[in-house]
Amino acid sequence: MMERMKTGVLIALVALSLLQSYLLAYSMPGLGATVRSDQDYVNAEPLGTSSHVENTIFPEELIIHMGGDKHTVIYPNTQFYEMILEQRLMGREFKGFQRGPITLLDWNEVRKNDIGIELRFGNGIAVDLLQKLLKLEGDLLFLNDKIDRIWIFKTTETEEIRTFFFSSEDGIVYESVRADLTVRDVQDYVGFGQHLPNYRMTDDGLYVPKEPLQAKEMVFPYEMYSPEQMQRSLFFDPSTTRAIVDRSGAQIFTDGKRGLKVEQNGLWINYTNPAATQSNEVMLSENVYASVDFVNQNGGWDGVHALIGSAADEEAKLVTFRKYLEQYPVMIDGPFKYGYIQLTLQQGDVTEYSRSLITLGEQSESRTVRWLPGGEALEERLQRYARRGEVSAMFPALKAIPMENKRLSFEPVWAVRLSDGTEEVLAEAYPAGYTPPVETPASGGNVGNDPASGGDGEGGETAEGQTGEETAVGGASGETTENQTGLDTTESGSGNTASVDTRLGSGLTGAVVERFGSAGDL
Repeated sequence: MMERMKTGVLIALVALSLLQSYLLAYSMPGLGATVRSDQDYVNAEPLGTSSHVENTIFPEELIIHMGGDKHTVIYPNTQFYEMILEQRLMGREFKGFQRGPITLLDWNEVRKNDIGIELRFGNGIAVDLLQKLLKLEGDLLFLNDKIDRIWIFKTTETEEIRTFFFSSEDGIVYESVRADLTVRDVQDYVGFGQHLPNYRMTDDGLYVPKEPLQAKEMVFPYEMYSPEQMQRSLFFDPSTTRAIVDRSGAQIFTDGKRGLKVEQNGLWINYTNPAATQSNEVMLSENVYASVDFVNQNGGWDGVHALIGSAADEEAKLVTFRKYLEQYPVMIDGPFKYGYIQLTLQQGDVTEYSRSLITLGEQSESRTVRWLPGGEALEERLQRYARRGEVSAMFPALKAIPMENKRLSFEPVWAVRLSDGTEEVLAEAYPAGYTPPVETPASGGNVGNDPASGGDGEGGETAEGQTGEETAVGGASGETTENQTGLDTTESGSGNTASVDTRLGSGLTGAVVERFGSAGDL
């Protein structure tokens, strides 16, 4: 009897073993080997901060026309910029768009005589993306266009407010005949401009300040993502990738299809995914949304970035985001790659991704007053520029220069954008410690050092009683201290009637903090 029981148990065990072998061989659900999919590999180490499309869309400059051929320019992340954009434009409605030729008005006469404001968007922005910034209602023809300027002005003769959207396509404008704006709004814009530096417009539409502009050279410490962190972020199964080194010494991670090239001593990456879908074109806005989502998931955002334009061909879309540090953009120029994030997409799939692995510290290590040329000195530089006929825009920017011990210096420069989209440095700032002659509103005289003295004055101090400028705390060093928010703490000299912070609008409102954060967050 016992032997029969043993035999039965043995038969049962053999049968169970055969059944398990069968199930494993034919991968029955629940018992077979798990097939890992792309979704199984979730990056458990989020890098950087997330952002939204609307945070990348804002004018690169506001131009205030004050009548009598007087103008000024306001740059992002300044008090007046946010007061105009956030408080007086973003909540207004623009409806009833009528398409017409650009020759509808004599724009030179409007610019000289009628008070108003221009919002400039560089290479232009698609209307469906512009709707993230302004309330727009129009027909399909308008909604499918791309806008590079918005011009709001009050006519001198009729006290009428007119609003025009300039298409990136040559010769086309749209007038919003039902814009929610009043004469008081336009008068307020002009009122802000009364305290800012005056600009003169060149014959081809560039704005040149009549006096030098004060800026800051800043030094920031930085940390960086490791190539392995980006490898884990960009590859669904990092364990299947292998690392190689090419002839240039750059490190490359690949899983046989995707590739991640680490350049510039580990500070820059180029990611390629040639296996992405080959397909027809999609709307630019869809690629922008996909780009923001991809950056959110793979490296995040180090401070504020602006969408600066896209180039398209039959199969690919290029989307570029430019970094802003406080009120000025970082130059996209030179052998040192920094200051932009660039993606190429095909129907929403990212095929190429380039970016820096640097993340700046919360506080700058030092700040030094530097003056950018203005007036005749700047105009002469512009006229002597070898590619003058190709210049489509001129703007103050910051040039990133790598330093020892994981630090970056940001030096102010005048930059130009050419018709082919490239950017170059037009003029460097004056040497640290030199204060150029500046005409003051009160006396009309000059203060500061004489350029004939050789330039490098003793500390960039300003004369007592100077109006319209600031005396930097620290005196002879020309440096300023920082408060808890990372903003400059400056002290007006005796007799000053308006500080540079008032003229340049460097203060932050609640709206600034919401969009840009404090300067320390950049």
